[in-house]
Amino acid sequence: MTAQATASPTTNSERGQAVPAPTLMKAIAQDTYGSPADVLRVQDIAVPAIKDDEVLVRVHTASVHVGDLVLVKGQPYIARMAVGMRKPKNPVPGTDVAGTVEAVGNAVTQMRPGDEVFGWCTGAFAEYVSAPQDHFVSKPANLTLEQAAAVGVSASTALQLLRDRVQPGQKVLINGASGGLGTFAVQIAKAFGAEVTGVCSTKNVDMVRSIGADHVIDYTREDFTQGGQRYDFILDNVANHSLSATRRALSPSGTLQSNNGTSGGRWFGTMGTVIKTAIVSKFTRRQAGPSIKFPNREDLVALRDLIEGGKVTPVIDGTYPLSETAGALDRVNEGHARGTVVITVGDPGHD
Repeated sequence: MTAQATASPTTNSERGQAVPAPTLMKAIAQDTYGSPADVLRVQDIAVPAIKDDEVLVRVHTASVHVGDLVLVKGQPYIARMAVGMRKPKNPVPGTDVAGTVEAVGNAVTQMRPGDEVFGWCTGAFAEYVSAPQDHFVSKPANLTLEQAAAVGVSASTALQLLRDRVQPGQKVLINGASGGLGTFAVQIAKAFGAEVTGVCSTKNVDMVRSIGADHVIDYTREDFTQGGQRYDFILDNVANHSLSATRRALSPSGTLQSNNGTSGGRWFGTMGTVIKTAIVSKFTRRQAGPSIKFPNREDLVALRDLIEGGKVTPVIDGTYPLSETAGALDRVNEGHARGTVVITVGDPGHD
């Protein structure tokens, strides 16, 4: 049975008082692939209904990451096998959100209307989203909703790539330390007790140091693969050196985790890097194989604990209104964002 959130959200007093949601909402939508400015439009579409195990969230903020660009542009073309060959299966892009629970399905027990939450969904660039209750957790008290929206794919990926690999006292290098994933990786590695070196451009040196990096290398002045320092673990988010050159900076027992790089061709993107990494990892234990990561509630809870403990704080590059989502995506596409780009959708406490 489906609970129609647009008409009759739960008003159970034990779950909180809900206000009926409107039947239409503003959303960023597309009916074809292309550059953000060419294909994205603000449209009025139906507010999503919720199933028994789902919640309806009034979106305050959504964040942007590289995966959103794949959906909008339809590149690399191989990705269309998953998101739609001729046009997107889901016309509203976006994944990471923060906002206020507006309504809950009949089987939802973990949250109630009025709760401030963050998590992931389909169609985040809209005034309302629906998803299963285990896609969301309560917002950390020490974060704003803008910051909470940034704790999604990038933070979860950083956690999954570092967990079970980084031990206290180890020397860890993060190549690409100033981006959305890199800023989380620096802080998470520090939380795990590592001595962290971040690699970034000149303008980001102070920022990377401010989030906890013990050492910062300005790649415009120094090549870490040519230096004398050796690391127990390297997370490479950039792939601006060959695998063999990057592994030269490892200690004898160190491990390189390549995170696919940031560029590639129109047809296969970074698939060449992924395949090469997979092959090399079969012949040397110092090269970790490619890793596919998915968001999950357990990781959101772990990240919330790190945030509430003062170990991790999202870095926000800038905020854009919903109507300027194309500009936010362009900013990410440039590859020079400092931390995470955020889209402000609205104030969940006011109409």
